[in-house]
Amino acid sequence: MNLPTTFEDLIAEANQFNLYKKLVLQLNKDFLLANVDLGFHEAILPTSLKLLLHETVYKLIQEKFAEYLNLLYIIDVSENQVKALDGSDMLKLSEDVSFLILKREWQKVWFRSTY
Repeated sequence: MNLPTTFEDLIAEANQFNLYKKLVLQLNKDFLLANVDLGFHEAILPTSLKLLLHETVYKLIQEKFAEYLNLLYIIDVSENQVKALDGSDMLKLSEDVSFLILKREWQKVWFRSTY
């Protein structure tokens, strides 16, 4: 499996396999497990999904760092990938982490549907 390198590629691939709804449901499931109060509607537009996820990750980093770390642990985002990001700009960092979250969730959904 080749992982998408941009948000647009990820959404296009999810739509190609008709798995976008399952991606949203997987996000909801993992956010609930991490006790983060965020639930996406199944029919959310990809741009809204990206914006809400980015905003939530930014707030978690700024205000609830322990919950942020717990979320990354539950979703199983690679620690090495997070450490490799530039942390000097919080806005850019939260955008990059949001994409890492989406990529990991996409992996889970894709593997479940394929195998």
